[in-house]
Amino acid sequence: MGLWELFRVFAQIGLLSIGGGYAIIPFIQELVVLQEGWISQQTFMDIITISQMTPGPLAVNTSTWVGLQIAGMPGAIAATFGCVLSGVILSLGMHQFFHRFHQSDYMLETLQVLRSSSLGLIVSAAATLLLGIFLRTNAISLAAKIDWIAIAVFAGSLIVSRKWKLNPMLIMVLAGMVGGLVAY
Repeated sequence: MGLWELFRVFAQIGLLSIGGGYAIIPFIQELVVLQEGWISQQTFMDIITISQMTPGPLAVNTSTWVGLQIAGMPGAIAATFGCVLSGVILSLGMHQFFHRFHQSDYMLETLQVLRSSSLGLIVSAAATLLLGIFLRTNAISLAAKIDWIAIAVFAGSLIVSRKWKLNPMLIMVLAGMVGGLVAY
């Protein structure tokens, strides 16, 4: 697998990333983990976790980390450039199109359908992440091992976030410490 192949796959991801970062997670997983087999499911879950903690758009961060994992710094550059380039070109074209047809009822209906589709993709990404974290699998399985510690940390983070409005970075640091203590 060369840098051109990495660029091509992430250009495809960037081109089809309707709905933003969370909506594109299942698509990245499908291409990189399941079809190409470049990284494992566990590595992909780790990359998603790291991508959420680093500043910047999730799809771009994920592209960078996957590229880095596969081919080092040149891979990170190729994957990131592929993901961003197609999005920039598509955005410029869409801007011209929307500027021309912004009053059209058909355009408003089309955007409503795209919003609904994006919501479905985001829910799919959430299900993928939850299954991967809580059940240590990417498919619903009765034989899957439930990770009760992950569920407890998730619930605790949710409660602390909603009740005491702590800084999200502090919650992530505390959750990481809990995970480190449990693993130790």
